[in-house]
Amino acid sequence: MVYCGGLENRCGFTPTGVRIPPLRQKAFVSNLGIFIWVVIVAAVFGVLWWQGHIRRFALYVRETRVELEKCSWPTWEELKGSTLLVAISIALLGVFCVVVDRILFQIFIKL
Repeated sequence: MVYCGGLENRCGFTPTGVRIPPLRQKAFVSNLGIFIWVVIVAAVFGVLWWQGHIRRFALYVRETRVELEKCSWPTWEELKGSTLLVAISIALLGVFCVVVDRILFQIFIKL
């Protein structure tokens, strides 16, 4: 039910006079949209499969995993230290920008 101006609106109109579709129609439109997207995604997947792109992508993923196993990852202590260093650098850069901005403002604006 839509309440319009405190009254029950059984006709399904909004205060501007636009008709609100019933719930059955809304559900159908929503399900139709979902169905269309599923068909589109399936068609794109089918075309990619037919042209061999899926197989090449799977090979790429396998090769990437093998290469990632060869990498040396930082320890937690190294990661914490690097993160702290980046945070301090950003803070110092921010302070530097504010100081330079104030100095240039004093020089050029307040002559």
